[in-house]
This record gives sequence, C-alpha cells and structure tokens, in this order.
Amino acid sequence: MFKPSIDIAIGILLHQNKILVGWREAKQHQGNKHEFPGGKVEEGETPLAACRREVYEEVGVGLKDWSAFDVIHHEYDDVVVNLHLFQAIVPEALLNEVQQPWSWYSREQLLDLNFPQANEGMIQRLYWPHQIKISEQLEIAKSLTQDQLLYWRVESTPERVIELSELSVEHLSRLIVNTELYQQLSSIQQQYIATIHLKQTQVLTFSAADLKVGKRYIAACHDLASIRHAQKIGCDALLLSPVLATETHSEATTLGWEQFENLASQVDIPVFALGGMKANELNLAQQHGAYGIAGIRFL
Repeated sequence: MFKPSIDIAIGILLHQNKILVGWREAKQHQGNKHEFPGGKVEEGETPLAACRREVYEEVGVGLKDWSAFDVIHHEYDDVVVNLHLFQAIVPEALLNEVQQPWSWYSREQLLDLNFPQANEGMIQRLYWPHQIKISEQLEIAKSLTQDQLLYWRVESTPERVIELSELSVEHLSRLIVNTELYQQLSSIQQQYIATIHLKQTQVLTFSAADLKVGKRYIAACHDLASIRHAQKIGCDALLLSPVLATETHSEATTLGWEQFENLASQVDIPVFALGGMKANELNLAQQHGAYGIAGIRFL
C-alpha cells in the first residue's frame, strides 16, 4: 500500500536545561499529544529554513544559530514522516516573546509527557541519567542502574574493539566511549553506542561540522571558553572538572562549588560535576547547578 511521505522540520529549543514543548490539537495528525515546534517543509525550502520559519510563526522567536540534531524516519499507518531536527538556545532576552501555550519542561518531565511515537528517539537522547561511572572495567556496564551510564575510559586499541564486540546491544546503549574508539567500531556497534566523549583539546578544535548528526556527545571541560564552545558546536552535555580534590589528581587546582555553579549557569545543556564526588552528593551538586555527577571511585 502506497503511503505519502512528508518532510517535517522540528526545532528543539533549550533554555537553562529546559526544553520548550507544546500541545497538538485533536484535529491535527497525531493530535491530543505533546509536541516540539515545527511543521511541513515547503517546496523549494530547506529543512533548516523551514525550522526557522515554523519556530518564528508558532513560538514567536527568531533564532539565528542552529545546530543539526538528528534525522528520523518513521512510518505510521497512513503516512511516512521524515523528521529533520535542529536545536537552538533561547536567550534570556527573548523569553518574554515565547507565545502561549508553549511551556518549558525539565528533561525528567519529558518522560511523563505524551509525544507521538516518532519522537521516542528524541526523548531518549534528550533525557540523561544522573550518574556517570568512569572505569576501564567494561563488565560494569552489565550492572548499571537505570540512572547510570558508563564512560569506558580506555585507549583505542584492537583489543578494546574486540572486547566491546562481546557486549550486548542493551549494554552498548548505556555506554560512553571516546571518539577515537568510536571511529574503530563497526557500523552496528556505532549505531547502539549511547554517547561519544570529547576531550577539551578536541572540543576547542572542533566545529559543528565535526559532530556526527544523530549522535549524542559529552564534552570534558575545565573553563568558560570550553563550555561555551562545546554548547555552540552542538554537544549535548558537559563533564566539568575538577570540582573538588581527588586522590588521583590531588595537585590539580579545583573549581570549588561556587565557581562550578557560576560556570554551569553560563550554558543551557546538562552539566555533570566531576572530581571528588561522593555517591550521596547528587542533591548537593544539583543545588549548585549540576544536572548530575560523575566519578571513578565513588559509584
């Protein structure tokens, strides 16, 4: 049976780690559900131009700087939709321009909203667990809780690639690997890896074009320049360190909670506190602007 195919441009709007969400009327396709702003790509229009136009028409804000987020193909009973996703930051100065009934939701709240089925992958990427374990032991991936990810911090070697090939798809989806190791993996492994890690030195030399569209990136950062650039090029989250002194880097100059909070407030994506964290300090970290915590020894 022939099904029409429609190209849809969608804008993911961010402000202080919240996402802008609206509600689809019953008369619309997939009505009575939550939605992100966007609409049909018109003939002769690029998806990005359509996204800018739709966001301005629906939300009331004109945004210049966008980064590609993903392209999702989904087949409903009556139509095939090609979703072209872009993300942008809404600055403080434009918040009063946002029209009703658009509202800001935390990433945790997204899990409880009723989105169309085609948006499921978007929600999975926008939501982050709150704890990141850092280890060279891959076996830890099999014992993670629902609120944890594993950053497998190892060098990219053939032996590590073989070791990773023995991990199930389910466990791959909860794994963070560095970009050098990711590039050595098979296409199937790459498809299921949850997140790609970038060092600060890589972040500062990368542009948006260097990020693989559709993949989630977390950037290691230590200062204001790096966190701002990481957000600008489209990274999804940050590891900001060192917050407190650690056994492994006792000589390093620490940020402390006050400076951490100041830096975290400068960006609109999740920031994980790294360095000297203890398992029971998630609430403390969140009080200082962190989305979550990361650590080697405590988790």
